[in-house]
Amino acid sequence: MQLPKFGLNRHDTSSVAAYAADVARAEYSGWDAAFLPDSQLRRRDTYVLLAAAAQATSEITIGPLLTNPITRHPSVTASSIATIAELARGRTILGLGVGDTAVRLAGLRPARVNRLEASTRLIRSLLAGEEVDVNARRPAFLPFAQPVPIWIAAGGPRTLRMAGSVADGVFIRVGTDLKNIALAVKEIRAGAEEAGRDPKEIRLGTVFHTVFHNDVEDSLLMGKSMAAGYYEYSPTLFSNVGLDWKAVSPDELKSTQRIWPDFHHATNLLESGRAVDFLSETHARAFSLLGDAQSIAAQLIGLLTELYNLDIEFDYVVLHPIPNPPTPDSGPDSYIERVPSEILPVVRDSLAKI
Repeated sequence: MQLPKFGLNRHDTSSVAAYAADVARAEYSGWDAAFLPDSQLRRRDTYVLLAAAAQATSEITIGPLLTNPITRHPSVTASSIATIAELARGRTILGLGVGDTAVRLAGLRPARVNRLEASTRLIRSLLAGEEVDVNARRPAFLPFAQPVPIWIAAGGPRTLRMAGSVADGVFIRVGTDLKNIALAVKEIRAGAEEAGRDPKEIRLGTVFHTVFHNDVEDSLLMGKSMAAGYYEYSPTLFSNVGLDWKAVSPDELKSTQRIWPDFHHATNLLESGRAVDFLSETHARAFSLLGDAQSIAAQLIGLLTELYNLDIEFDYVVLHPIPNPPTPDSGPDSYIERVPSEILPVVRDSLAKI
C-alpha cells in the first residue's frame, strides 16, 4: 500500500512572515503538504503568501486548495501558479473548484461545472506553454510556463465526473463514509473512461474534516455541524448512505440561528452544532473524523485500509482542523504539531504493513 501525503490547510495568515514561518514549522513537524484556501475576504493574498512559504521551505508541497474561476480569471491563476512553481519546483500543485466561501462572501455565485471545466483546460494549455484562443486579437500565451499538476476539488457527481475527464488529480470532499467515497471514485473513473483516459492515472486525494478534541460532547456537536455543512451543499450525500434531515432547510435554519456564512465556517461551531442537534452521532461520524488522537488514528487506519481493499488509494489526505486553530496555533495543544507527533506515526506505521 502506498502511503499518502498528509496535508494541512490552515495556517497563521496574520502576516506574510507569520505564514511563511508557520509552513516552515509544518514541514519541520512532519506534514507533507501545506495548502491554502484562496479566500480574498478572509485572508491575505494567496499567491503572496505562497511565494513567502516557498522561499522558507525546501520539501513540503504547497499550493492553493482551492481557488476558483470566478474571483480570478484563469489566465491570472495560470500566471500566479507558474510563478510559485519557479520558487517551489516539483512541489507545487494547483487546486481548483467551483468556489464556495470566497465566492459567496463577495456576493457572487459558484461557477457552473462547464465553466470550471473550460477554465481547467485553459489553465492547463497556458501552463504547457501553448497558445490559446481567448477571443482576443491574438492568442494568449504564458512566456514563463511551468508544469504544474491541476487538481479539482469536488463532491457532486457531475463535478466529479468532469474532473475525471480533465484533471491530473481530484480532491474528494464527501465526508468520511466509505460508500460516499467509493461512489465519488466511481464517478471520477467513469469520467476518465468517457474521455478516453486510463482511470488509474487520475490521482486521488481527500479532505477530511477532523474534530481533534478530547471533550466527547463538544466533539460530537462540532461533528454535527460538519454534517450539516455537507448537507447544505450536497443533500444527496445524506441519501446515499441512508441518512435523513428532519428539519427546515439549511438556509432557513441558518437565518433563524444566525449562522454565517455556513455550517462549516460558523464562528462558533458549538452553537451551530446545537442548532442541528437533531442529527445523530452516525451523521457526525459519516462526515468527519472526531475524538482524541487514538480515536482519529484508528478511524483513519480503518477507513484507508477498507478503501485499499476496494482498490482506492489516496496520494493526499488533507486533515482539515476543526475547530480552526487559533492564530498562532502554538503551545501544548498545537494542532500543527500534535497531529504529526500523536496521530500520523501510528497511521503510517500501520499502513506500511499492508
